[in-house]
Amino acid sequence: METGTEPLIAHLKDVFLDLAAHPYPEVANPPTAPRRASVALILRIQPHYSHWPAARTKHAHAPSHGHQRRRSSAASNPDKKLELKDILDAFFAQDWVKHGDPELLFIKRATRAGDNWNGHVALPGGKRDPEDEDDQVTAVREAMEEVGVDLSYAHAIAIGNLPQRVVTTSWGKVPLMVLCPYIFLLTSPSIPPLRLQPTEVASTHWVSLRALLSPAQRTFEYADVSKRLAKSELGIKRWFLQSMLSQMMFAAVRLLPSESTYCSSIPGFIPELEDSAGVIGSIKGWWTGDTAATTTQKPLLLWGLTLGVISDLLEHIPPHKAMDMWTYPTFTSWDVRITLWAMSYRFRKQKAIEMGQAAEIPAGTEENMKVPKQDPQGMPVEEEPGEVGIGGLGVGRHWGRSRRDALGSRGSAVNSMLEGYYPIVRKAVATALVGRISVTALLLAYAWSRYSKVRK
Repeated sequence: METGTEPLIAHLKDVFLDLAAHPYPEVANPPTAPRRASVALILRIQPHYSHWPAARTKHAHAPSHGHQRRRSSAASNPDKKLELKDILDAFFAQDWVKHGDPELLFIKRATRAGDNWNGHVALPGGKRDPEDEDDQVTAVREAMEEVGVDLSYAHAIAIGNLPQRVVTTSWGKVPLMVLCPYIFLLTSPSIPPLRLQPTEVASTHWVSLRALLSPAQRTFEYADVSKRLAKSELGIKRWFLQSMLSQMMFAAVRLLPSESTYCSSIPGFIPELEDSAGVIGSIKGWWTGDTAATTTQKPLLLWGLTLGVISDLLEHIPPHKAMDMWTYPTFTSWDVRITLWAMSYRFRKQKAIEMGQAAEIPAGTEENMKVPKQDPQGMPVEEEPGEVGIGGLGVGRHWGRSRRDALGSRGSAVNSMLEGYYPIVRKAVATALVGRISVTALLLAYAWSRYSKVRK
């Protein structure tokens, strides 16, 4: 019996083989940002009802010890690339895997004082500790600490990495850290109960890749970034920025979890009675007989930096249409929005052309290979970092690849789409600011002239 997910499973296997064979380069820290952090993209295959695995030993479907030894040797010897292929072939040959539904694990951050990301959807992960051997070790350790998932060889297959990126703030001017995403595939159809760290995680959610790929789940997140953007400015310009920018609109995905786990020991797990309804709400509740506490729970939205990381994975999977599913960040204020739309029109059209041309270049061809920049004497020139986003909210881009290579790589289409966009945002905001001041001055001058005529 076909379940409809077989093509997606087949594509996913090809994506994993490609990522393992072509790892993304490591990104060095900027001189002023020594911090590094890693996140884990943890995938599982949820068995279908009609293809449920037989109840045998607990880890009957985990890789054998022989596979584990071969994986260890392959990790120490880069020439043994086919060893991982053998492991993936054996895993994806299982009936419950071929007809299963691939899902990705997300966390909802716990509320902490002074944390700008309270309640945001994210991936398990955290900063690299001095004792961590490398960035991948950090991802494995943080996954165990935050959600209790064991990503060791006995329970998961380490697929590879996605593009690393430098996260910035203050209009992309100040680098904060290097973010390193790693992909892991759980090998058992039955996952042990998750153990949520109360200080870090409020809840966890397994979400199907089909839902993440669905255009019907695309929406917007409205974030108040005016104060954050104005921090880098001074004087009257800072005051005007705070008053004029209102909210910013970011592309987002509405998550549809197939399974959720909540941390019951965190504050606010049991909602309190909301009295914001006022007298009218109380009268309505009395009239209808509904006097129970009413709570408004925000939908789970994937957006910003985390959506950028997930898009790097989704762009490897057909139909490879990040441009169709994404919209450029903009503002809710109509004048800023119109100004930004007009000033970025040619940029967006050119990006659409470049992305279309890049899609026609097969990955790995000689045309798509990186050509280092050179100075007039023929010496290599180190490339400068690009924009990551406004206040760390936008989608980042990685360092270390040429523009053509970035566009030709399926895994960095969204990053390439936003490369160079935020400088236009800054110019558009400044233009709108000048426009508001000019209109205000003209209105004041007109009012003064009318007042003067009345006095005469």
